[in-house]
Amino acid sequence: MEPGRSEIASRQRVGKYVLGETVSPVIQFHVTRLRGSRANRTTDKCYTVIETETDNGDGRTKEQRVPDHSLTITDDQRHCAELIWEYHQMRQPLRRCDAAIGLGSHDLGVAAFAAKLYHEGMFGTLVFSGGNSPTTAARFPRGEAVHFREHALELGVPDDVILLEPNAGNTGQNIAFSRDVLAAVGIVTTSILLISKPYMERRSYATARKVWPEVEVTCASEPLVFDDYLTAIGDAKLVIDMLVGDLQRVIEYPGRGFAIEQDVPDSVYAAYLSLLQDGFDSRIMAG
Repeated sequence: MEPGRSEIASRQRVGKYVLGETVSPVIQFHVTRLRGSRANRTTDKCYTVIETETDNGDGRTKEQRVPDHSLTITDDQRHCAELIWEYHQMRQPLRRCDAAIGLGSHDLGVAAFAAKLYHEGMFGTLVFSGGNSPTTAARFPRGEAVHFREHALELGVPDDVILLEPNAGNTGQNIAFSRDVLAAVGIVTTSILLISKPYMERRSYATARKVWPEVEVTCASEPLVFDDYLTAIGDAKLVIDMLVGDLQRVIEYPGRGFAIEQDVPDSVYAAYLSLLQDGFDSRIMAG
């Protein structure tokens, strides 16, 4: 916790099922964080502590902490998150492009939206790009691109429309490797449609303009409002962490040579700092 911030924890002993098994009574910590002198408070259910008796007979208990991702966010935090959510989306008019790239991630909605855009005639060739990452390996064991392709086929996209790029491990590689796949099959590309998660549009655009500057780039994502995306993912803490993490990359990647510079409005940057101070930082890069 940052210096100068206080934390107040209250305990409530409850019975609970964990992983389908009945366990001994649980102590649920409800953590209230106070920021400066502001009156509004955040109730953040950070973890569950399971108390079990030790075998040494001294009456002490040992603790097992089980992550609890349920989170009640304040109105201020929601407002900050929505500012960043809106900033991440480019809102570019859709236009037909020579090819599309579906950027791999945990979100199968990317493949579904790519299928929809294909059926609307937005492109004739679709590359799904992505290998595995620590956050997607369990969900997509055969790789992001492979699972995205299978889902698009289920939604009626013809097999001969889809190209696979199964090796990329980051957004720069998604774009560079997909460019190579398209070139290898002789597809001349002057315009590209990047299809991503909603909050990844701006970063993918900035990356493409750096990695593949000679093509015209249009970004698209499933048209969801913030609350709908929260519902779809089911984890408010994770979603806000990802919004904050992607904004950090938009800010810092140009200095590392990974992307072009993007203007960040003062209100968006202030929202970013506020959410960082509130602990939405699990997707922040070190150093």
